[in-house]
Amino acid sequence: MSKILKTEVVVVGAGLAGVYTALKLLECNKNVVLIERDGPDTFGGQATESFGGVFIADSPWQRRLGIKDNPDLAYSDWCNFAEYDMGSTLQMQWAKNFVENSSRILFHDLGKYGVRYFPVVHWVERGLFVPGNSVPRFHMVWGTGKALMDSLKDALFGHHYFSKLKFFNHCKVQSLLSSAGKITGVEVFGETEKISFQVDAEHVVLATGGIGADLDLVRKNWHPDSNQPPEKLLIGCHRYNDGLMHKEVSKFNGQVKHLDKMWHYAAGIPHPRPRKENHGLSLVPTKSALWINGLGERIGPTPLVTAFDTRYLVSRICHQPKGFSWQILNQKIAYKELAVSGAEHNPEIRDKKLLAFLFSVLSGQKKLVDEFCRESEHFVVANTLDELIEKMAQINEGLVMNSKLLEKTIRDYDDMIDRGSSYFNDDQLRRIRQLRKYRGDKMRTCNFQKILDRKAGPLIAIKLNILVRKSLGGVVTDLQSRVLNEDNSPIPGLYAVGETAGFGGGGIHGKRALEGTFLGNCIFNAHAAAESIIGTQF
Repeated sequence: MSKILKTEVVVVGAGLAGVYTALKLLECNKNVVLIERDGPDTFGGQATESFGGVFIADSPWQRRLGIKDNPDLAYSDWCNFAEYDMGSTLQMQWAKNFVENSSRILFHDLGKYGVRYFPVVHWVERGLFVPGNSVPRFHMVWGTGKALMDSLKDALFGHHYFSKLKFFNHCKVQSLLSSAGKITGVEVFGETEKISFQVDAEHVVLATGGIGADLDLVRKNWHPDSNQPPEKLLIGCHRYNDGLMHKEVSKFNGQVKHLDKMWHYAAGIPHPRPRKENHGLSLVPTKSALWINGLGERIGPTPLVTAFDTRYLVSRICHQPKGFSWQILNQKIAYKELAVSGAEHNPEIRDKKLLAFLFSVLSGQKKLVDEFCRESEHFVVANTLDELIEKMAQINEGLVMNSKLLEKTIRDYDDMIDRGSSYFNDDQLRRIRQLRKYRGDKMRTCNFQKILDRKAGPLIAIKLNILVRKSLGGVVTDLQSRVLNEDNSPIPGLYAVGETAGFGGGGIHGKRALEGTFLGNCIFNAHAAAESIIGTQF
């Protein structure tokens, strides 16, 4: 017979949403069991590896920088970018609640745990064919997502009610338990000891992430706007984002919606030192590079430039032959503009080395670029364009590149730069000009750099695959993070938070995310779940 543990609340998943839920419950003297399938060295899940960007509307940093923002403007931007489907009232309510409370919870409340933000607010997802962020809102946690999780971990394990917390690693929750229509606990399998046990609880909180690690499930739910899923997909999410708890919720008549809405990234490369199957890194693609397909054609009709609409980038690339792309640039552009999303490849920020970080902004990412040029076969380096194309052909998946067309495209682009900014008739150059007007972008964006400039060489081509990252859909929850059944009634005893809940309501983002909204909503709807369980606001 399985061992039975009894507690007030069991939280399944020790990522950001699960940890924050457990912390808020512990602060109110609740008995909590926290169950994590991975090991203790990965505490915090994907958030620990993240860059640590957080969306906040009307923050103290914005006001100090003279950025005029308010929750009404942020909510308007959110809805425009989301392009919600009919019947998305609940998701829109989630969004409105989030933007109205983002500064209080994400800036002030997190500050009590020692979380600090770098005093420059970044401007991402500005919008392309639909409006995006009207003003900069992307706040970077000083120390990346690792510092965020370290602060919460210290608060959790150092709490004076810590004895009320039981934490299990390497344990897989296999099923939900119920009695008389109420969720009463979970059945657990200890993957190290190979034993099963049961946890009975008054409340069960699911914080197990999305579906991104199951590529078969991703392909099954691929959105038609992005054509067909490419044969090669990279994984940029936690390895246990397998959708198992989504399936469990469905067994109890819980709603799971919008799984076709995912937040993929356009600039993925295989990790040079992979820790899991299909492990990918998400590059922050350079703005001054030309984005082409495997035939040597510039992808369009509107040129691809990052920082405006990630969904558009992904959709256009997925409509190209074999669903991959190339960026053509040179060493000067790469040193100034290339970056990698995440804590691992941003050690100056992660380790809070201010002088080293400022030096990297001023001098460029030479060390990072040189490392990838040595270690990644997706970075192709050559002194001439003919040599570059010849090397690209070796990993071009059988496609034949039109070298004459590519050369003409590059020379036409360079010639336009030579004519001067008054005569720019290329949308990429116009957007670079727009980007450089904001001081947060100017330092990391070249001043109209030609590709074939001999002084800026050698030439570099980067082969890019689509990288699977976030599930925008998921388990449908009410504004208290309670899981809703098909009749839109809460399932007694069952909650879902974070990515499991589509970051709130089963799809708070609609079709697009304004960025920085993933970490923020993990905290926000975890906060809502804890308040509901406790029965009070804090």
